[in-house]
This record gives sequence, structure tokens and C-alpha cells, in this order.
Amino acid sequence: MVAILTKIFGTENLDFAEDVVQDSLIEAISQWQYKGVPDNPSAWLFRVAKNKALNIVNREKYKREYSKVATHFLQSEWTAEPALNDLFSEREIQDDQLRMMFTCCHPSLSSDSQIALILKTLCGFSTQEIAKAFFSTEENINKRLVRARRKIKAERISFEVPHGKDLEKRLNTVLESIYLLFNEGYSASIGADLIRYEICEEAIRLTEIISQHTAIQHQSNIFALLALMQLNASRFKARQDSNGNILTLEKQNRSFWNYSLMESGFSNLAKSSSSDSISIYHILASISAYHCSAADYTSTDWESILSLYDKLLQIDNSPIIMFNRAIALSKVRGADKAIAELEQIETVASIKSYHLFYSTKAEFYIELNQFSNAIKAIETAIELAPLQTEKLLLQEKLKFCRENIF
Repeated sequence: MVAILTKIFGTENLDFAEDVVQDSLIEAISQWQYKGVPDNPSAWLFRVAKNKALNIVNREKYKREYSKVATHFLQSEWTAEPALNDLFSEREIQDDQLRMMFTCCHPSLSSDSQIALILKTLCGFSTQEIAKAFFSTEENINKRLVRARRKIKAERISFEVPHGKDLEKRLNTVLESIYLLFNEGYSASIGADLIRYEICEEAIRLTEIISQHTAIQHQSNIFALLALMQLNASRFKARQDSNGNILTLEKQNRSFWNYSLMESGFSNLAKSSSSDSISIYHILASISAYHCSAADYTSTDWESILSLYDKLLQIDNSPIIMFNRAIALSKVRGADKAIAELEQIETVASIKSYHLFYSTKAEFYIELNQFSNAIKAIETAIELAPLQTEKLLLQEKLKFCRENIF
């Protein structure tokens, strides 16, 4: 809705478009409480937003400058309504979302601001969710968003898909934003659900929109990212038991895996190999492919997975990559080696607040029968874990450690 309204009002009125969407959502909350949720909630919201936009255009058409694309049609009451109907069509919705992605990732904006803006404007992230993705504070994220909107307005950044080298440069930020979107769905930072399936589906859908654009189709990293998300998403249904408790990969019932989605992931991974360039998404998708192709947990090819992590460190030696590599290292060289690796990054600010770091370290201690050390790590993990489902699983492990300490 924001993307379509930005096409109508222009990027300089981005905040105006967001206000119209917010008003539409408020009206939905108000009416649906009494009249019930309509059969097609999306169509209802689009219709309300379109009517609000039409009212604003008719009321302020001589006071406000709109997008050049829409100005001609919006000057007359006779053409405004059919023009808006066309702008709200399914085809235009997809095109405008694509334009919005690249508008948010304009080179005039800092890279952090670009990602924050696309997550907020196009993906509907809260500032809390964006702050979690950046390992930052809500106050800092708000400041970034305000600066980004001011920059767009001041420079009158155009609402379009760029071409040539500019396209390739902005595409990397767009894909990074979508991957952050997927990760939020994969491991939610707020709410009651461990996995927010609709967010993951949205990330996959946005990537599919990009992959179908004629000017972008041959970028191998798009298919690599699509493969990575599809392969990871194919295992979602097995990540929780019937009570909503988390299941590790070792305990998952593989019959619950979505093999159709997995097949799409393998297909897109094959498409991504058409180029000589290797991105982070290629390596991560290949790691996921090893997990998906293993007949059972014990037959997982950890040696190859560790080798891929070693290659990944050459591209990105971030603490989070080092953390994930430690898990593969524990399978190949033992838990003591993995703990030594984790100790190299435990003072990093972003890691110190990451509950999975402590819960993983605890697993290594348990494997070595060092239950006292495991208890300390689990207690920290419980304190930092954002979701109740995660806290419950950690409390079970804590109970196990205390029973075995003597």
C-alpha cells in the first residue's frame, strides 16, 4: 500500500503515503471489531486506501505536487478514479514494490539507512524488530529513518528501478534487506511464535518478484538467496513439536519437511551456479543443501559444511559467521575446539546480547560433562532469550544440568 501511494504522491511525500496507510489500518481496526473481518481483508484495505487517496487528490490537487507519473491523470475527477483503479491493480502492485525496494536503496542514503528504510517502509517491520536485526537501539533506528526520509525529500529521489551499474550496486542492499526480513521470520524477536511463517513467505515472494524482472534475471546471487530461503523454509514445520517447543535438527521428524519447496530450492541453487561469482548466499545455500540432502542427522556431511564455513570466513569474518562455524567445528573436531573458537568472540558487543551464543556454548559444555559451566551459560541465555518458547526449552536443559552436576 505504501509503495502504490508513493507512486501516486511521489517520493517527496513518502511520510504522507505512510499516514494514509496508517489511517486505513486504524479504520480497519475500528470497523472490524463491530462488523467482523471481511472475507478479503487485503482487498478491503486496498479499497479504503484508494478512496482516501482519491479524496486527498480531489481536495488538494492544486495545493500539492504529485508524482509526474500520476499528475496527468489526477488533474480531473473524470480520470482520477479509473487511474487509481489501474494503479491498484495486481500488476502495478508488484511493479511498485520493486520500485520501492530500489528507491529505499538509493546511493544517497547510507547503507544502514537503506536497509532500515526498506524493512520499515516495504516490509512493515517495527523499530524494535529492525533494532534487533541491526543489534542496535530503537532510538538509533528512529534517527536513521528520519534522516533517510529527509534525504529522499530533499533530493527528490525518483521512484524507479535503476539501470546498469547503479542497478547492480543497489541490488546488493535490496537482497541484504530481504535476507534480514527472512531471518526475522526464521527466528522471531517478538511475539509468541518462534517462526513467523508469513514474514518468511513475504521475503521469498519479494525475491521472486526481483528474479522475474527482465533487467535483473541473470544475477546469480538472486537465485542463490532464493535457494537459501526455500531450503531453510522447507524444514520449518519440523522445528517445533505439537506443544510449540523447539526441536533441534537432530530431533526433527524429516517426514514433516516440505520436499516440494526443497526441490525449488535445489533448482534455484543450480541456476545460481551459472555465474563464476560466489556470494555469501551461494555458500549459505550450499550449507543448507547439505542439511537437506542428508538422509538422517548422523549422515550429515559436517566436513564439507565446515569447509564451506572456512570459505565463508574469507568473504565475511563477522562474529555471527564465526559463531555458526563453531557448531560445524564441534561436529568435526570436538566440543572443546568449538568452545575455544567461541571464546574468541564472546567479548564482541553484538554477541554478548545474543542468547543463542550462550545456549550453544552450554550444549558444548554438556557434551563435555562440564555441567557447572553449562548452568552459567544457560542462565545467561534464559535472561536474554526474547521468546517464552525458547526460555522453556532452556529451563528444561537447566534442570537436566542441575540433576547431573553431582
